[in-house]
Amino acid sequence: MNTSTHPSPFLPAARTLLVTGASRGIGAAVTRLAAKRGWDVLVNYTRDAAAAEAVAIDVRADGQRALVVQADVGDEAQVMALYAQLDAAVASGRLAPLVGLVNNAGVVDLPERVDEMSGTRLERMFRINVFGSFWCAREALKRMSTRHGHAGGSIVNLSSAASRLGSPGQYVDYAASKGAIDVFTLGLAREVAAEGVRVNAVRPGIIETDIHASGGIPDRAQQMAPLVPMQRAGTAQEVAAAIVWLLSEEASYTTGSVLDVTGGR
Repeated sequence: MNTSTHPSPFLPAARTLLVTGASRGIGAAVTRLAAKRGWDVLVNYTRDAAAAEAVAIDVRADGQRALVVQADVGDEAQVMALYAQLDAAVASGRLAPLVGLVNNAGVVDLPERVDEMSGTRLERMFRINVFGSFWCAREALKRMSTRHGHAGGSIVNLSSAASRLGSPGQYVDYAASKGAIDVFTLGLAREVAAEGVRVNAVRPGIIETDIHASGGIPDRAQQMAPLVPMQRAGTAQEVAAAIVWLLSEEASYTTGSVLDVTGGR
């Protein structure tokens, strides 16, 4: 009989989740579902304060605490300021300690070939999608890892099926940034596995969200649906369910995994 002991996989009753880009789409769906599962939430947004506050109102309606914080995760100084506000809220008792992070914030751009892409476009893409995820995870680890005197936690990164498909003729830069997230997830998971922190990623496929409009193709989900084996686009709620499961104690032995939520594509 194996009598070895392991750290408890169960999360504290009072716990805070930081969701970046939480004012719309998958981030908003994650925030609302997490509140229903007992999480306090730090609702991060970049531009739309009213949308972020609407998400926070829903969190509070489910009996959980919410703090709305504006920050562009593509700016390291703003990430540090975001965590300073989190620390102040935890110290004052307005939020529970940080136990979860969802690196959701990300951008696409208009369809272009690689030989047409400017340096400014590439810098923005990787600064937000990759550097921002690194900065947010770095600061989360300082507040979760047993190496830093904490009880552990869970990080979920948002990748994309584009990392497997390459997105030729549309946005190879976006696909490459999400490929970096896949590798980041694997490496970080192994780096902190013995420190009570699990790190996983979710790789959405064609999902009905506003990001397609940001990429200049607002009806892209409908256009692409026939290419999906399930013959439909997914919903933000379906992706959120996978993310919140990975955050939960039900996924206590899952780390370093990249979960496809793609309808079979």
